[in-house]
Amino acid sequence: MDNQIAIEVKNVTKSFKVYYDKGKELKEKMLFWKRNRYENRIVLDNVSFSIKKGEAVGLVGKNGCGKSTTLKMLTRIIYPDSGSITMRGRVSSLIELGAGFHPDMTGRENIYTNASIFGLSKKEIDARMDDIISFSELGQYIDNPVRTYSSGMYMRLAFSVAINVDADILLVDEILAVGDANFQTKCFNKIREIKGQGTTIVIVSHSLGQIEQICDRSIWIKDGHIEKEGDPKSVHLEYLDYMNNERMDEEEKARVRQQRIESGLEDENRFGTGNVRCSNIKLLDVNGQEQGMFKCGSSITVNFDYHVIKPVENAIIGVKINRIDGVYVYGIDTRIDKFDNFNMNKDGKVSITFSDIPLIKGQYYFDISIEYSEGLPEDYIKHAAKFEIISNLEDMGVALIPHKWDVSNVR
Repeated sequence: MDNQIAIEVKNVTKSFKVYYDKGKELKEKMLFWKRNRYENRIVLDNVSFSIKKGEAVGLVGKNGCGKSTTLKMLTRIIYPDSGSITMRGRVSSLIELGAGFHPDMTGRENIYTNASIFGLSKKEIDARMDDIISFSELGQYIDNPVRTYSSGMYMRLAFSVAINVDADILLVDEILAVGDANFQTKCFNKIREIKGQGTTIVIVSHSLGQIEQICDRSIWIKDGHIEKEGDPKSVHLEYLDYMNNERMDEEEKARVRQQRIESGLEDENRFGTGNVRCSNIKLLDVNGQEQGMFKCGSSITVNFDYHVIKPVENAIIGVKINRIDGVYVYGIDTRIDKFDNFNMNKDGKVSITFSDIPLIKGQYYFDISIEYSEGLPEDYIKHAAKFEIISNLEDMGVALIPHKWDVSNVR
């Protein structure tokens, strides 16, 4: 590695597993143990760049392009799947401000703890203590527990520690907006001062103006690749042109979708791949007559057809009941009821009967769905069918629960 190079990134690739619908609780994991389908999403793909000592570089790009992932790999919070990253010198990061702070320790005690994480000895921290406290403007509160600090005080202290460790490399992720306006200006000027001292700086920010004021070079990351790098202003002009065109494309898509919704060609309450489409949804009473109003304790049959546009394997059919205010009342699907998953190769019909529904009077909706292998919707229709439960009873809540009072001993 060239002695004039502070950071060298070679052929770095990083991906993450993104689960479609993974259970978070033990109950969900046991009931839905097959619900583990995931996408292996490549965030950075064979990325290479180098940064000279004393150079300030900005990373730009839209959300999800890989900017912050790159910064976290430079700090060794995470590691690349392949490729190498070489750093020369002490590294300080303004990524997760306050990481390592203990709420019950005082501000002064947390300075010792946090600064030691950056590699400073106690002697070095003692030498910098006054500067850190002075910059944070927390003199009268520095010996109070940090749990008593406001969020602004907390961030000011964390920023003050991070920029006073005499780092060779400073990594900054959207942290130039700490505290009030005066303190923000102070932070910005401090970053400039650090750069003037020869520190290598890497900044991730959506504030292109800040990058242009501080950085010598910008790297535009797009879809996991370096799209362009060079003088910040020229790079930013192309980046802004791209973002403006993309915004116009999204607005056009939204306009077309709204037109389709208004014309009845598309429903904003409908989701899925469209490989299977449900239709002709009806609610029937015990006599097979289509109804929209049922008595408490009566039976309701949900009937619907489905049309197969593209065959679906391992399909699961589900029905949910929601109250009109969004309260989730009940849900069932063919997997829970121990049916084998279906292979839908041609059009068909579905019918499910709910006997003696004990719902309290009110308005409700049925949602219906056809999913692929417990998670990926082929066709999910919210508010597929609305119905009303009527009753002379004044019970409250959602369900009518049989009960018996004994008040013989009440005096």
